[in-house]
Amino acid sequence: MSRLLDEGIIFFNAGHYFEAHEVWEDLWRETSGDLRLFYQGLIQTAVGLYHLSRGNMIGARAQLSKAIPKLDERCGRAAAIDAVALQRVLRKVLDELDVASPGQVRIARLKSKHDVVESEGTLE
Repeated sequence: MSRLLDEGIIFFNAGHYFEAHEVWEDLWRETSGDLRLFYQGLIQTAVGLYHLSRGNMIGARAQLSKAIPKLDERCGRAAAIDAVALQRVLRKVLDELDVASPGQVRIARLKSKHDVVESEGTLE
């Protein structure tokens, strides 16, 4: 698994959405194919939650709406991310945007195709 993907997940799950977006942009630049689009969805998710955390509902709605269709389940499995769960919680955030908290969104890692585990590790 890419160090950049892991680093971004740690930032994301800690609520550091701007930093996650920055790290994932580096990953996105060096990726091609379907995974590139998936990573773009992760970037847009982080940007959307950053907007939400700052009270910018228009920016949050725009970015999250663009992110959801890009978080393809097949690419999620390739990146060892539970994309289905991520899409589900993002849809809930969009439905309840006025009262939603960005902290309710976490990226769950897949151990295998069926086992979900939380991302491990911290940034120092």
